[in-house]
Amino acid sequence: MGFWSNLFGGSKNDQPAYLDQLAWVGWDIHNHILPGIDDGSPSVEDSITLINGLKALGIHNCVSTPHVMAGVHNNTPETIKGAHGKLTEHLKANAVDFKLNFSAEYMIDDQIDQWIQADRLCLIADKYMLIEMSYLSESKALFNVIRDIQDRGYQPILAHPERYNYYHNNFRIFEEIKQAGCYLQLNLLSISKYYGENVKTCALTLIRAGMYDFVGTDMHHTRHLEALKTVVTKYDTQELLKGNPIKNPKLFESEREKRIA
Repeated sequence: MGFWSNLFGGSKNDQPAYLDQLAWVGWDIHNHILPGIDDGSPSVEDSITLINGLKALGIHNCVSTPHVMAGVHNNTPETIKGAHGKLTEHLKANAVDFKLNFSAEYMIDDQIDQWIQADRLCLIADKYMLIEMSYLSESKALFNVIRDIQDRGYQPILAHPERYNYYHNNFRIFEEIKQAGCYLQLNLLSISKYYGENVKTCALTLIRAGMYDFVGTDMHHTRHLEALKTVVTKYDTQELLKGNPIKNPKLFESEREKRIA
């Protein structure tokens, strides 16, 4: 049957190759599916499209992480909670089975120190703080920010380190970031050429070194969704990352254990 299906295009009942290929992830910890709050989903309707796409890929739980970026995306815990509430209400009203939490992706800029010192943060699982840098130039404050987050008792996660082009010829910096106690999060699209050949090379180098702690889709729009479908059809992402201590599936286990205790 397999031979003839391949030869003639298969039956109409054949499932798409990407179906449930990311079920192993458990929780997507990096995406921009909250409506009208940053450069991600512009509306509830678009958010639902992206959520249905995640579900098709096998992801039924996510932490949405809108940008907090001074002068560009001036989000606060209140604006993020409001967008989350709006989308959650729509999910419930339409009986969409999807677990949606919220956090934020914090740019290392002139404002981040104020957020940390005031302890007005949207954290992942009440513990993790997702941070990013500009793609144009390295932030000299990175290690200070890592320390400040840790001093608050939280765990920093650096988003998509493979996308910082200024680090591509300095693998030692990734080791130093890890040694400082900061986790690294891979964008799943980075293992393809979606962001360019150099990003792919860097991502695969970090994967081979077992450097990643989390993965995320970083989904903003349907172009990302369609690209993800192609990537997971081409690559066995779970097998590719088996040498990395990926923590997504057990993200909320410690919180569950605390409630039981």
